[in-house]
Formats: sequence, C-alpha cells, structure tokens
Amino acid sequence: MSELAAVLLDMDGTLVDTETLWWDAAEEVAARLGHRLTAADAPEVVGRAVEDTAAHLVRATGMAGTAGVASALTTAFRRRVDAGAPLRPGAGRLLAELEREGVPFALVSASPRSVVDAVTGGALARVPFAFTLSADDTARTKPHPDPYRTAARRLGVPVEACVAVEDSPDGTASADAAGCVVLVVPSLLPVEPGPGRVFAESLEEVSLATLRGHARHGRSPAVSPPSVPT
Repeated sequence: MSELAAVLLDMDGTLVDTETLWWDAAEEVAARLGHRLTAADAPEVVGRAVEDTAAHLVRATGMAGTAGVASALTTAFRRRVDAGAPLRPGAGRLLAELEREGVPFALVSASPRSVVDAVTGGALARVPFAFTLSADDTARTKPHPDPYRTAARRLGVPVEACVAVEDSPDGTASADAAGCVVLVVPSLLPVEPGPGRVFAESLEEVSLATLRGHARHGRSPAVSPPSVPT
C-alpha cells in the first residue's frame, strides 16, 4: 500500500480521442499499399506504436521495409490531429483537479514526438504536465515498461506509488510491467483483467479521490473489466 505520489497519463484514446484518427490514418496508408484493414488487424493497430503498425502493414503486404510506411502513417495521423482532436469525456476536469491539488502528473505516450507536440499544442494546450514522454524518448516504447519506469524516475518517485491511466492492451502491459497500479478506461479494444489493474467506464467516473484510493489499495487481485462499446 502506498500514498499516491504521481499520476502518469497515456494520451491517445485516454485523454484525447485520437484512436479513431489513428485507425483512419492506418486505413489510408494500408489502402495505398493494397491492403484493406478489418477487425482482424485491430490488435496490431489500435494502441500500438507507429513502428509496430508499420511492421504489421509490411507483413500484410509483403513490402521490403518499414521506414517509408512509418513515415506515411505519422504524416497521415498528424494531418488528422492538426485538424482537431477532442478531449475524452472527463479528461479536462480530471486534469484541472490534479493541477489544483498539486499532484504531480506527466504524459506518457507511445506516439512520436511530433504527434505528442501537436496534441499538447492543441487539445492539451495549457495543461501543465511535469513533462511529456514520447516513443522517441526511451529505447523501447510500450508495451515495454521503459516509458513508465522513466517517468517515475524523472519525477523522483517510486513507480509502485504511481497510478497510470491507460486505455489499450499495450499501454496497460507497459504500466503493469513497470510496477504501476493501472486504471484502465478501455476505448476501442478490450483489456484483460489482472492484478494491479482496475477499470472505469469513463474518466467521468474518475477523481483524485479515486486515484488515491487505488494507490492505497495497491496491486489488488484481478477484477472484471467493463464491456467495450461496439
């Protein structure tokens, strides 16, 4: 059991409604390569780092390398983000409460730095994150634990005293492996239950008191997640 030391927040699909924009970008690039995305592709696209999705499209189409595909995905996604990405319900209120109460909080994303900067300059402008971490800032990104371990280290707090807020299987796996308590608010893909994972239907259900309670309770036994709307 720990007192809450910091809150570490994912960006895409958690704070900002960008997962559908990412899917649309992946659809656009896949179509150029002669591949039509279906539900079977979702685990390799939703909540995945750019390089992971690029590698999947290369496998699906038999291309020779991922560099051009990753660049095309980033460009297509950035174009959509620049056109406007709305906050998820409850995100603005929760961020304002964390700021008001002086709780340290940081952004931990698997998106490239260019995309993180675009979103934090748009939908998340004026949010005083302690810092933002992108896929470019650690040797390995989600689902590896590096991003969350790095964030806790930069804040100078024990990782087990951090609550991570995530929406995807990869992000949840990353925070889980790092040792965080993970609050999962699923978006497009379901997340499996597990020790240290708690679930909410929406950030509208989440307050600082909620996060403090999860931190005190620690890495509790698995609980069943809510269903993801289809």
